[in-house]
Amino acid sequence: MAGYYLPDEEWIAEWKKIGSPLKFAEIHKLDIRSIYNRRRSIETRHNIELPTFNDQRVSVEKKIQQTDGHTRRGFDLEKGRVIVFSDAHFWPDITTTAFKALLEAIKEYKPTAIICNGDAFDGAGISRHPRMDFDKLPSVKEELEACQHYLGQIEAVAKGAKMYWPLGNHDMRFTANVVNFLPAFEGVPGTSLKEYFPRWQPCWSVWINEDVCVKHRWKGGWTGGRNNAVNAGVSMVTGHTHVLSSIPFNDYNGTRYGVQTGTLSDPNGPQFNYTEDTPKDWNSGFAMLTFERNKLLQPELFRVWGEDEVEFRGKIYGV
Repeated sequence: MAGYYLPDEEWIAEWKKIGSPLKFAEIHKLDIRSIYNRRRSIETRHNIELPTFNDQRVSVEKKIQQTDGHTRRGFDLEKGRVIVFSDAHFWPDITTTAFKALLEAIKEYKPTAIICNGDAFDGAGISRHPRMDFDKLPSVKEELEACQHYLGQIEAVAKGAKMYWPLGNHDMRFTANVVNFLPAFEGVPGTSLKEYFPRWQPCWSVWINEDVCVKHRWKGGWTGGRNNAVNAGVSMVTGHTHVLSSIPFNDYNGTRYGVQTGTLSDPNGPQFNYTEDTPKDWNSGFAMLTFERNKLLQPELFRVWGEDEVEFRGKIYGV
């Protein structure tokens, strides 16, 4: 209540420094109406004018600054592109069409940022799913080396792009096994997945321009993209479901998008034998986000068309 007791002369001096009712109220912990009333009273009694000259908006901490540590990362982007892929489930000696298309897209469109949106590491050997018919599963070491190999190829063509990795549930299998079964090894080098990929910034979510959130998962199912946009109040880009879609949602606040980024892997690959050859409503591909004037335009999808072919913007491209 300090501002309430200020003499007129001091109140006027404060106003000339602050110049905004909202900011005056914020600084002096007063109700905004009392600021308007006091200003009007002083103007009348002293026969002066105290015009507003400062930004009326109360300073608000950005979403990307609201968490400690590496839970949330983000950046502002006035103009540029961001490529988001997810669910690569990298497997030794398997290079998918979607992965080859990803490398070509990075070279062609030179994104400001590349986001690996979870589940690059599969963790088949430490999965809750049992082995089937004595099938051979790669070891954790072999999977790590596969991830390093393929993510290293992305790094080689990134050309200065920021690289983020919102962790997925499969990625967490690595550290979770150490935490849950070998707690005494906490802090020992090599017990955390992120240590093997120093160029990728780990987190749970990446925020772009305060109104686009990229994270591995939230709402599930084929309608998950739309449900994310409806419930989040911002555009949401997620993986996890292996569904490839981009759905606009409109309300009184304008347009926002629910994007699902498919899978960079082959839906019929050995990673998914646990599905017992069930039909899968999955698509191999990834998404590109384009920003203009700080706003997200209609997201674009790269979708695998056939072996070594992808469709994009109404054309078929060989990769």
